[in-house]
Order: sequence, then C-alpha cells, then structure tokens
Amino acid sequence: MSPQPQAAVGAPLSRVDGRLKVTGKALYAAEHDVEGVVHAVIVDASIGRGRVTSIDTGDAEKQTGVLRVIHHGNAPTLPYRDNAGSNNPPGRRLRVFQEDRVLFRGQPVAVVVASTLEAAQHGASLVKVRYDAERPSTDLHEAEPGAPTDYARGDAEAGLRSSAVRLDLTYELARNHHNPMEPHATIARWDGDKLTVWDKTQWVMGTHDELAAVFDLPADSVRVISPFVGGGFGSGLRCWPHTVVAALAARVARRPVKLVLSRRQMYFGTGFRPSYEYRLRLGSDRRGRLNAAIHDIDAETSSYETFFEAVMSAGQMLYSMPNVRQAYRRVPLDVNTPIWMRGPGFASASFVIESAMDELAHELDLDPIELRRRNEPSEDESTNEPFSTRRLSECYTVGAREFGWDRRNPRPRSTRDGDWLVGLGMAAGVYDPGRYPAQARARLDADGTAVVEAATSDMGPGTYTSQTQVAADALGLTMRTVTFRLGDSLYPPTSPHGGSATMASVGSAVVDACNKVRQEAIRLAVEDRESPLYGVNADDVVVRNGRLHVQGSPARGETYKSLLARNDRSHLESKGSYDGPGSDRSAYFAYNATFAEVAVDANLGLVRVRRMLGVYDAGRIISPKLAESQAFGGIVGGIGTALLEHTVTDHRDGRIVNASLADYLVPVNADVPEIKAIYLDGEDNAGNLLGVKGLGEVVQVGVAAAIGNAVFNATGRRIRQLPITAEALL
Repeated sequence: MSPQPQAAVGAPLSRVDGRLKVTGKALYAAEHDVEGVVHAVIVDASIGRGRVTSIDTGDAEKQTGVLRVIHHGNAPTLPYRDNAGSNNPPGRRLRVFQEDRVLFRGQPVAVVVASTLEAAQHGASLVKVRYDAERPSTDLHEAEPGAPTDYARGDAEAGLRSSAVRLDLTYELARNHHNPMEPHATIARWDGDKLTVWDKTQWVMGTHDELAAVFDLPADSVRVISPFVGGGFGSGLRCWPHTVVAALAARVARRPVKLVLSRRQMYFGTGFRPSYEYRLRLGSDRRGRLNAAIHDIDAETSSYETFFEAVMSAGQMLYSMPNVRQAYRRVPLDVNTPIWMRGPGFASASFVIESAMDELAHELDLDPIELRRRNEPSEDESTNEPFSTRRLSECYTVGAREFGWDRRNPRPRSTRDGDWLVGLGMAAGVYDPGRYPAQARARLDADGTAVVEAATSDMGPGTYTSQTQVAADALGLTMRTVTFRLGDSLYPPTSPHGGSATMASVGSAVVDACNKVRQEAIRLAVEDRESPLYGVNADDVVVRNGRLHVQGSPARGETYKSLLARNDRSHLESKGSYDGPGSDRSAYFAYNATFAEVAVDANLGLVRVRRMLGVYDAGRIISPKLAESQAFGGIVGGIGTALLEHTVTDHRDGRIVNASLADYLVPVNADVPEIKAIYLDGEDNAGNLLGVKGLGEVVQVGVAAAIGNAVFNATGRRIRQLPITAEALL
C-alpha cells in the first residue's frame, strides 16, 4: 500500500483552539450557560478526625436566597456501587453525607445551595457543626506503615556487603499540590432520571462511570461534558467528592447546581503528590559498576484508600546491576487520598536515584555522565525484555555537547560569579508511557470536510491540535478542513488523559478510524466506472488535499467532494479502535537527560536556576511546537518541586497551613531560566501506529535531581530534602 503523504504531522503548527482561548470563547466547566442554575458551597470539616455530633442549619436556612442545606442527617442514601475501574484506589471511597465519621480535615460535611454564589457562601459560613474530635495522624514519620509491596532479584544484602564502595542515604520529599489555573468545578443537571454533568476532568468516561455507580444509574442515563480543561497535571484523573455533591444537591434542590472549589478547598478536595521518606543503599566497585541497591520507600496515603504509583520501576530498570531489593510501604494517614501528579512515581524516585548516582560519582571522582554510561543495561533487567528503543546514551552525548558540560569544574564550590557560587548538574530520566484501549469515530462529509470524535480530554498539551494533525494526514485533508471533537461521554470511549497515553492510545484509534474512511473512499472510486480511478489497484491510490490520485501520477484522480456527490453519498463514516500494546513484549519507555546550571548566593543561600536543557528520546514528535511547550512546562514544574513546593500540615489538627497560592510557592516568571529542549529524531513503533512514546510526563522526571546536583557542584552541600531551601544551604 502506498504510504499517505505526511503534511501536518511533524509541522510546528499553532493550536487550533488557540483563538478560542485567547478571546475567552473556550468554555470551562463553570462557564457553561445552563438555564436556571443555582450555586452550591461546601462546608468542610474543621477537625482532622472524629465524628459530627450535631449540625445547626437554622441561621443558614433563614438567609435570603438559601434553598437547601444538605448533610448526613438529611441526605438521601446513595447506592455507591463498586467501581474499581474508575481510578479508585483499593479501599472504601469517601461516601459524601452518608455517615457522621470525619476521616480528614476538609472533608465535606454539608453543602449550602442558594440562588446566588454570595448567598451560598454566606449561608455556608453560618452552618454550625459540632464534633467529637480525635487527634489525627498526619505525620509520615510517626505513623505505622502498611504491608510492603516487594521486589527482589539477586541477593542485595550480600551484594552490598561485597561492594567496595557503599552509600547509605535517606531522602525526604515534600507533598506537592497540582495547583492548575482552573479550579475544579462541576455543574450538574437532572432531567428526570437522566444526569448531565459539566465537569473539570481528565477522564470523562471515568467520571461518567463513577456517577453511574454512585447513583446506581444505567450508563445511558449519565452524560459528562468537558470540552476544555484549564490545567490538570493529574488532579482530574478521578471523580472527586465535590462532583458527587453537586449531582446530589441538584437532585435534592431540583435545580441545576454549580459548585466551584475555592483555591483553599483544592488542597483537600482533590489529590496531591504524596510525601516520601526514601532510603537508598547503593553499592559499586571502584570503577563505578553498580553491584547492589536496596530501596526502602515510605509514602503517605489516606486511611480509607491505598494509593500507589510507579515509584519502584526506575530502580528496577534504569541501570544495570545484578542485585536489587525494594520495599514500598504506604503509610495510612488521616488525610484525603493522593493522586498522580506529573511524572508520577518516576519523578519522585528519580530525585533519589539520580542524586545518589551523583553522590557515587563524586565519591569515585568520576564524571557523572561516565558513571551512568558504565551502568547502561542491554535489556530491562526486571523483565528480561528487550528495550523497544533506548537512546539514553545519545541523550547524554547531545546534552553534554549542547550544554557545555566540558566546562564543568568537578570540584564543588570552585566556580564563582561575584557573590554567586555557580554549579552544573545533570540527571537521567525515564517514564513508562501508557498504552490503553481507545476508540474514535471519523466522518467524511460530502463537502469534503471531516469530523473526528473521541471522548478524550485536553488539559493543555494540545490534544485538539495533535489529533487534528494525525487525522488530517490519515484522511489526506488539510488542517482547516478537519474538526476534532473531544470531552463528551457520548463520543467513543477512551482511556484517561494522563500517563502520557493520549497520543499513542487515542491517536492510534484516530488513525485507524481515518484510515478506514479513506480506504472506503478509495474502494468506492476504483469500483466506480465514472471515476478517473476506476480499475486502479486500491493500494496505489493516495489522498492529498482532499484529492484521491494515483501515487506518482497526480493528474489521474478526483476529489472526495466529486466522488461522494456522484455516488449520492452524504458522508462516509467509520469507527476506529486501539486495543493496547497487544502481543508486544518489549520494554517501552521514554527517556531524557536533563542539565541545569544554578547560582547560589554565598551569603544568603538563595538558589537561582540560570539555564536548563532537556534532551528527550520520546519517539516520533507529532507537533514540535506543542512538544517544546510540554518540555518547558515540565521543567518549570520540576523547578517548583526542587526549590519551592511544600505542603505544610499542622499535625495537631490536620490543617494545611499554606493552602493558598500566597503561601504555597510555585514558580513564576522571575523563577524561569533560559530553557532549551531537544528531541531526538526517530520512531518507536512498539505497540502503537504512530511511532510515539508520549512526552507529557518524562519532561518533569529528573529535573529536581539535576538542580540538586548542580547545587552540590556549586556549594559542596548535599541537600537530601525537597524542596531545597535557603535555610538548608546556610
């Protein structure tokens, strides 16, 4: 079969939805115009653990505009069917207003529904809740961990004892919150027994299935709409309690209800990257060949659900070594349940592993890149599977050349710029991109335009644009004649919009659907006696700019428009699917090498990142402009993790002390240095049609470690706690 021309894929195109966003015409969850909508405000628990003993709603209900106050004492019973498939961790998920038990500070204990937002807010302030309070357990270091998840190969203890060089290091990683620009919000409306929800979500089908389970509804009685998401970073990967509260309030009030979490409520109303205490014991010979590693990992989770993420994977496969042992323990605390955050698991593990590799390189007086090269594996030693592609060594080479690594003085605290101590650091990164089942539908209309639909999301990486590029090339159309629609559970179902899975999964389904439509059009033409293509071998026909023609003979052909008109066809339509990696048994990972230059004020301990470079092995790049945006965003997020972000909890009552953007610090423009991103040319065809690996996660993995290693090179101080603060460097 002649290959289709590729005009859109690989081109640095601007976002197709960019004009809608900059003109304010893109509608986010709380902005949809739903007739008759009223407002809801959650009253959250002011204790960290205990029971509600009474709720006095009298003053609130007397206020003008207040319609209902709903709580466990008057709420209808909700079925809460089991729904393990919607990203709910093992355990018993929070059941809103179904019992008096308080599991964490901030848990919804009531909701006020009113005709205006101001009335709902004032009414919520007047609800008086009394509690039988208990002292909560919120300190990772004082609580008892659960049973570990284990991994082992070889004999790690013996390997460590026989190693000529041994390190025993403990790292602490602070909790991080996602803090997207758009707060989480839901509008819920009932039409009889049918529920429609406009929601901020990264998985419309997950929210759809959870609401159907909670309210015990048939699948066709729930619709979830989410055309635009104002940032997510993983925070929208499950259906949170506030969405159920909105739907419940709408049912009780018999009015459409809008509920928007405040910025403060987002710190306990949705999830977070969990805090870690991570001990790593590492052994090598004098030449730097790794012999053994023992990972003891403690991570916070809630008392009612056991959250886990892929924090063990990097320690099993990133470097070659015969002896590895891991124990990953979740520590149940009186907090709300964590959730995945950009580079989940891998970003946390990479700070530990890559910092330790830098410490080992310093101990051996060896260049950090050379140490990594000496431990490059030939296969995934945790599974004995070959790598689909692994070009990490090339990332090192390109990165060292482009960053000027040869100018790095390996002796710490040896380079100054006035009062500033200057250092260079680097780290490797790896991520396991998802490949999940997905479906898509493509329709070619008689006017020569096409519409492609899939129930995926776009939280900012540019899904509208990249999927339009893929569809345009598969159909042989221009970008302006293809419309891609997403964010509606009525569209063909897809996997979650996270885990770097969308391009491989949804993109493969889109290609499949569009290929089927194009091939149907070609068959129609070669079997049509009136077509210039009649009798041509279908495999010799390609489509370019909406015109079917013989490969190598562009004069012989016709347009989609003329073909469909002559055959009296209003449209051609087909559904495509992607079933996952199937029989592929290769180790499929994306990689990076991240380089950082920092300056540290010798007197004040202030850290400034001066420049950063990321070099990525991420397979085929569908949209270079979007890819660069992804890299910049991931690196900025990594700067936040390294130097700024830290959730502070008052362990006496479970209160999050810095639950605001004034006190929870994130990078701003002044913190962002010169950034450069390089993507290696190439494809990875393991288990997907596009040759992609996904890049939304890997761009943040390793960033914090590269910065921490640069801080050590600048100052000679090794900081094993995140974030790295000025106090730690004084």
